[in-house]
This record gives sequence, structure tokens and C-alpha cells, in this order.
Amino acid sequence: MTKLWQKGYSVNEKVERFEAAQNSALDVRLIRHDVWGSLAHAAMLKQIHLLDETEYQELHSALCSILALEATGEFTVLPSDEDVHTSIEGFLVAATGTTGKKIHMARSRNDQVLLDLRLYGKEQLHAISSELFDLCSALLTFAHEHEELPMPGYTHMQRAMLSSLGLWAAGFAEALLDDEQLLSAAYGLNDQSPLGSAAGYGVPVPIDRQFVSDKLGFARVQNNVIYVQNSRGKIEAAIVQALAQIMLDLSKLAQDTLLFTTAEYGFFQIPQELCTGSSIMPQKRNLDIMELVRARTQTLLALQQQIMGITSGLPSGYNMDYQETKRPFMEALDIAHDCLEICTLVISSLQVKRERLIAACTFELFATDRAYELVKSANMPFRDTYRIVGAEVTALLDRHEDLPVESEAQLIERLKARSHLGGAGNLGLEQSHQRLADAQTIWKQRTTTFITTIQQLIGTENIPSEE
Repeated sequence: MTKLWQKGYSVNEKVERFEAAQNSALDVRLIRHDVWGSLAHAAMLKQIHLLDETEYQELHSALCSILALEATGEFTVLPSDEDVHTSIEGFLVAATGTTGKKIHMARSRNDQVLLDLRLYGKEQLHAISSELFDLCSALLTFAHEHEELPMPGYTHMQRAMLSSLGLWAAGFAEALLDDEQLLSAAYGLNDQSPLGSAAGYGVPVPIDRQFVSDKLGFARVQNNVIYVQNSRGKIEAAIVQALAQIMLDLSKLAQDTLLFTTAEYGFFQIPQELCTGSSIMPQKRNLDIMELVRARTQTLLALQQQIMGITSGLPSGYNMDYQETKRPFMEALDIAHDCLEICTLVISSLQVKRERLIAACTFELFATDRAYELVKSANMPFRDTYRIVGAEVTALLDRHEDLPVESEAQLIERLKARSHLGGAGNLGLEQSHQRLADAQTIWKQRTTTFITTIQQLIGTENIPSEE
């Protein structure tokens, strides 16, 4: 394939392989996004009379044929192409002759790849937000079902105070709803059209950047053309940083689930079909998937640092270093999507062992309750009652006596006494459901706008999808 920058010489084979092999493999994911950008760019060139109607229709038809070939796996990007832009332009020249050579007027591969990644990011975030909402919904359903089921709360890995299974699950739902706000903010940064910045200094042609932005459904044009190029890696990093917050919560969820499914805790049981076994121990049911969620959190944190490290200290304008941010960006999106899906599967499949949870709510959990009762009944300062109760509990534990046991009904009454906002007796699930519904509405509007815009651009009813 003739390079877009070809000047009459052949590049060394080792150089070509070093620069293009990984990039071309990744660019297979960006074929349709590059086509969408080319469709909008061609429409703009017609709008400013750099293409006539016949030329525009030729390009439109050829670009749509690439979409059809890509959908069946018949269009690809080879290392000899260097990138998806060269592959597509080569196809257009072969299909339309001289007309195909006009598609690159007033743009650069620099703003093309930025555009592709912005469109890819938008598409991926639509899918990730949907997975996040599925997990939130599963957690809130779980919280409703077990709103009054007592369980121990822990600090320092030791039993601390009375909690509930509903409180535990609802806490993760609220965490993810906060993460959605970060994801939404990153989406807003990403929702800017970079086309028209070319190599970072614009072009001496009266192009219509707003026209192209509108054609592609962006919220706005990214204004300063140098900053457009300087923002490569920065916006990808912002998205990955939002994903990192999601993964940190999933890691904690995974750790809790792994602990609570051990024989020592025995609070949950996982269906066998979600577990793998041991090659030597016949009895083993290993919840490997949650161990991988925990591990892949670290992988994603490393990918975030990789992007930020690559872009740190670069001079203004395009540098080849930016190419190295593509793989970690795509990998981070893949990890977040897969882990959200797996966590939803696990939460939806948890089997609760009620008796073990209640039995674990032992006497020492109510030491603080006892201190508060003394504050009211004896009209004593809390610090004094704290020391009295501490001595009582220590004496019981030191004598190894059987500790008092409370019934499930008594435990539930204790939960209800925690009636302040956000306590075990007042989870505020309705508030979380409303937050979830509001966020779902916003993302549904974004997805619908995106799909409708691309449909209008292509001129068909084909819905863009990763599936």
C-alpha cells in the first residue's frame, strides 16, 4: 500500500514493522469510526464547493461499502497500510480513482485519529454506562430483598458494629452512582470534535468545522487547534481515570465477596457454574472471576499511569509518542466493560445464608449501643460510659464465658433504631433509585442521539454497534 506521506523512497522493513505492526492491529477497531469521519468530511467539502455532487456521491457510496465489508470482516488494516486512514483512502482511490484522492483535502492523519478515538470513546462509554447501571440495579434489588437482614460490620478486619446486608449492597450502588458522575464528566470532555485542526495548526482553507461537528453529533467543536493536538492522551486519560474509580469500587466488592464466601464467614454461596476447580483438590470451588476483577483493577491503574506517563513533558504539537496511548486506552475500556458484566452476574447469583449472618451478630457488636443506653438511662457522659462498657466486655471475653445471644427479631429492632438518614434503618433506597433513573435517562438520550446522527450520516437504518 502506498503511504499517504510517500515521497519516492521505501522505508526500512524493520522501521515499518516497529512503527506500524501494533498500530495497524489496533486500528481494525476504528474502521467504521474513520468511515463516519470521512463521510462528514466529504459532506463538508461539498458544502464549501471543493467536491461536486457527483464526486460526493461516489465517495459516499464507496465509504458505505467499506462499512458493509467491515461488518462481515472483509475489510481490514494491514501492517503495510500503517493505519486505518491509509487503508480506507487506498480503497477509495481504487474504487473512485481521482475522486478518492480528494478526500484528504484539509485534514491530517493527526486530526483523523483524534476523531476516531473520540467516536470510539463515545460508543464504548455508552456500553460501559449501561453495564454500570445493570450492576447498580442488581445491587439495589439485592439491598431491597435483604434490607432488614442483620450482618456484622467490620473495621480493621474485626467485628465492629451491627450492620445489614441491605446497607452493604446499597453502599456499593451509591459508590457506582458517584462513579457515573465522573464518567459523565469525562464523556463531556470527549464530546468535542477535533476535525479541522489538521496537524495542529489548522489549514489555509475556509473549512466549516461546526458543520462537521454537527454532522457527527458532537456537543461542540474543540476550538484551539494546537490544544486539539495537545489534548491527545489527556482526554483518554480522563476517561481511564473515571474507569479507575469504577474499578476501585469493583475491587472492594470483589474482595468482600471473596471473604464472605469462605467457609470461615459463610455469609454467601456462589452457584457452582460460576466457579472453577482445582487440579489436585476435588472439593474446591474457586471464585476465580472475582480474583481477576481484583487483579485487573491493578492492571487498569497501570494503564492509566502509562497514558499519563507517555504524555508527560511532551512539547506542543503532534509527537509519535501519542500512538502509544491507543492500546492502553482500548484495553482499559475492555477491562471495565468485562468486569462490570462479571460483577453483575455474581451479585445477581449470590445465595444468602441467613442463619450464618445472624449467628455472626455476636454480643460485642452492641458495646457501643450499650454505652449509648447508659448515656440516656444514667445521664452520664459518653466518654465515661465508653470506659464502663469497655471494662464489662473485656471481663466477659477474658473469662471466656458464653456471651449473650440476641434473636433475629431483637437484631432487627436494633437495625430500626439506626433511623437517621443513610443508617441501616433508613437506607434511602428511593433516593438511589431516582439517581439511577435520572442518570439512565441522560445516557439513553446520548446513545439515541449518537445512533440517530450516524444513521443520518450514513443514510441507512444500520445501527452502529460493537456487537
